[in-house]
Amino acid sequence: MPRFSSTDTAATDPAPWVVCLCADWCNLCRDYQEVFAQMAARYPACRFAWLDIEDQADLVGDVEVETFPTLLLADAAGTRFFGALTPQAQTLSRLLDSLARSSLQAAPHLPAVQRLLQALRAAPEHWVSGA
Repeated sequence: MPRFSSTDTAATDPAPWVVCLCADWCNLCRDYQEVFAQMAARYPACRFAWLDIEDQADLVGDVEVETFPTLLLADAAGTRFFGALTPQAQTLSRLLDSLARSSLQAAPHLPAVQRLLQALRAAPEHWVSGA
């Protein structure tokens, strides 16, 4: 399994976040949910979360989602990826492997993303644990 590193301070998470932003009515999202859970088992060093942008609108806040599924990959250094992702295990795996190799550049978190990550820390019911 890949090992991830990040700066660990009291204000940040040591584990990278992998957040899927979807909608229950989206068939593509529903099909991807099982794949996402399998990836959570394969990458235990990451913290996975699944959010329905309508049902969990209070957590999603002002984060703009234009298409489904949208993936947020973030760690203590910043946002590593935020955008649409083809809903395939291989695509997510390549992205996470790039994170493990530290080849994804970090951009500072936008305020809306920062608020989302803070809200997720306090909402473990939305975390996805690997089966």
